[in-house]
Amino acid sequence: MSRVLVVGSLNADLVVRTERFPAPGETVPGEDLAVGPGGKGANQAVAAARLGGDVGMVGAVGDDAHGELVREAVAAAGVDAGRVAVRAGARTGTAVITVDAAADNTIVVSPGANRTLSADDLPPFDGVAVLTLSLEIPLGTVLAAARAARAAGTTVVLNLSPYGPVPDGLLEATDVLVVNEHEAARLGTHPVARTVVTRGARGCDVDDAGAVTTVDAWPVDPADACDSTGSGDAFLAAVAVRLAAGDSLPAAACYAVRAGAFAVTVAGAQLPEITGPVRARFEL
Repeated sequence: MSRVLVVGSLNADLVVRTERFPAPGETVPGEDLAVGPGGKGANQAVAAARLGGDVGMVGAVGDDAHGELVREAVAAAGVDAGRVAVRAGARTGTAVITVDAAADNTIVVSPGANRTLSADDLPPFDGVAVLTLSLEIPLGTVLAAARAARAAGTTVVLNLSPYGPVPDGLLEATDVLVVNEHEAARLGTHPVARTVVTRGARGCDVDDAGAVTTVDAWPVDPADACDSTGSGDAFLAAVAVRLAAGDSLPAAACYAVRAGAFAVTVAGAQLPEITGPVRARFEL
């Protein structure tokens, strides 16, 4: 079994770039539609593999062209996609993404086959060092995965995105919680002892069982900022890879801010191959 396992979503991303976001009821011009692989789970798996992790993916796609696109992209990145199920007659999850001139984005997700992922699809967690979870799959499946992984001694890393109420016991089964500052404010007090709160261009705050560290963001020239869509997933993936390698949580977060910064400089939700010059520039 892979050292890092992602149980999560796989989507086709439908992306339109525009100068600014429309106001309610307004129509604005955009560039040509781009279709690419995405989904928080798939993005995390690809990023973890690109960052050198031994990664497996559990998820579900439809038996359509989008499903073939997404599944092949995950496998091409070096992820073990053997447990990505193809559901007959289902549509692959889809995300409609708008990116403005400042590289900010809005996203609307249609779950499709992701909503079919169940506890029956989960593998044994023996030998898995780190499990990453987010909330684009059924919450019951997220809870089952967290509890099974915790019982097997796997470190459970949970990203509360897209934010919403979670089942009783999920946070109790979480070892490391990764949230942005808005999600942290909505969540309030919680039982997870190890937490990373990301703050965009202001870096992140790490609470490692009471030891609090502030990690500065990795600087990105505004002229190089291209697309922030995959930054959060790259951050989470980097945390998982470094925890699996034995790093402390603050050290993993220091690495993750560099991965997140790199993600902002490339178009699309999934990290491309990380070349020598890129690794040197971002110290990856």
